[in-house]
Formats: sequence, structure tokens, C-alpha cells
Amino acid sequence: MFQIRTDLAVETSEKRPDGKEVSGIRVEKKKRGEDVVITKVCIDTQKAAKTLGKPRGTYVSIEADQMMEEDGGYHREISEIFSEQLKTFLPKDYRNAKILVIGLGNREVTPDALGPKVIDHLFITRHLLEEFGKYLVELDQCCSISGIVPGVMAQTGMETVEILRGIVAETKPDLVIAVDALAARSIKRLNRTIQITDTGIIPGSGVGNYRNAITEEHLGIPVIAIGIPTVVDAATIIADFCMGLMEENKSEPEEMEASVRSLISPKLNTMYVTSKDIDEAVNRLSFTISEGLNMTFVPRV
Repeated sequence: MFQIRTDLAVETSEKRPDGKEVSGIRVEKKKRGEDVVITKVCIDTQKAAKTLGKPRGTYVSIEADQMMEEDGGYHREISEIFSEQLKTFLPKDYRNAKILVIGLGNREVTPDALGPKVIDHLFITRHLLEEFGKYLVELDQCCSISGIVPGVMAQTGMETVEILRGIVAETKPDLVIAVDALAARSIKRLNRTIQITDTGIIPGSGVGNYRNAITEEHLGIPVIAIGIPTVVDAATIIADFCMGLMEENKSEPEEMEASVRSLISPKLNTMYVTSKDIDEAVNRLSFTISEGLNMTFVPRV
């Protein structure tokens, strides 16, 4: 038996069990220009959450093929759209908020280095504001931004949420933003999709390494999770290929699923695929995310 994993709510909503409609789910899709598609998925009930395997809440995805292309401005137009959508998750008076940004992931593993690299490019203001004040440094419209790269459990021996509880207790932020690399179901969304959600995040869940969740319930303050899929489950690629061949031969759905499950080795559940230029992609996309965060919280930068 194999399990196809995805961290993207937009993909989960597309692959509904038995092909039936699931009540308690709202999906809104709109286009921006020729290339950008914004999809909002709202999971309103606990039953729908259980059916889809996603927590109740709101998920917004921004899809754009141009995110894969080289751009000297690191796709500023995507950063602007990202900032616009992120603001819909923030309280109206967020300008005076204390924001803790967490770069989740392992800096030593390229597809998992998105979070740490975003922190590298983020404009940190907490120390400046505390030492000089808003008006002295001419940042009167900015938030107090702090950042941390907590590493992974293999590096620290601690659950990320344990580290964050101590930081939250000491620095008392109003909001946590967690940035992490995700896993997608579809290759077409690899390095091309930004997801924003108010449900928090479970570090490592996309590749089956489940850790304690980073959520409002565990930290006591709201958590917004931001991610880009950088890997695809190898079993997904093979399953989609096999299913496509069987559909051409007009096989029965039950027969197709049984055949695919018998063909795919359980060992494939531990294998993930990424693009050959993932190092360049992560560098580029980390700028796209960090610039969007800077636009939102430090607008003069």
C-alpha cells in the first residue's frame, strides 16, 4: 500500500474521495493577468477536515509558471501579489505588531533550505526599534520583526515547537509566521506555487517525518504558515503515469487502483523527486518570499 502525500490544500480539494462532493468546503479561483492563478480553499467543518486530511481553516495558493524563470527582480510582481494575499490573513492593526518569522527546514539539504534562506534575506527590525525607536530610524510604519532558524530535530535534539515556546515566552510576539518547503502531488506545481494558511504547520509532514504541530493551540498566539513545494513523492509520479496508461485502455477504476498499488514498491514512499536546478530555484524563491514579507511588514525597504 502506498500513500500519496501533498501539503497543498488546492490539490487535496481536487482529489476528493470517490469523486464525490464534500460538504463544508468552499473553493474560489481567480486569475491575475495571463499567468497567475489564485485559489482560496476554505475548510469550514470538522467532517470536511477529516475527509481531506487537512485542518479547518483558510488556504490560499498562488500559482504562476513564471516563478520557474530567471528574473533579475526575483519576480517582484509575484512578491506583490503574495504580500496582498498575506494581508488578508492579518489583523487590521498589524502595523504595530510584533512578528516572529521562523525559517523551518535544514539548511544543509537544498530542497529543504527555503525557510532558512528566507530568514537570510529578511529585514530584521526588532533590535533597531528597541534600541532607537521607530521615529529615530525612520521606520514608523514598520512592524517589529524578529527571525529564527531553529534547525531540525536531528541537529538540535529538540522538537521545533519546544524551542519556539521558549522564544515566544521570552519575546512575546503577537504573531508567528512559519516558512517551510512543502511536498506537492503534481509536478506542474513544483517550485511554482506559494501556499498561505492560518492553520499552522507540522514540520516534516510532507515527507512523512511528523513532528509536533506549530499552531495557535501549541504556542498560544496565531500562526500563519507559508510554503512552496520543492519535492514530489516518487510514488505519485509513477502512480499518475500508470493510471494514465490504464485510463487509455479503459480499465475499471477499482482494477486500476489495485494494479497500481501492486506495482509500486512500498520503498518508494521514502523517495522524493526534485528538479535538477533546485539550488537556483530555492535561492530565487526565497527572495520572492522575503521580498513579499518585507513589503508587508517593512514597506519602506
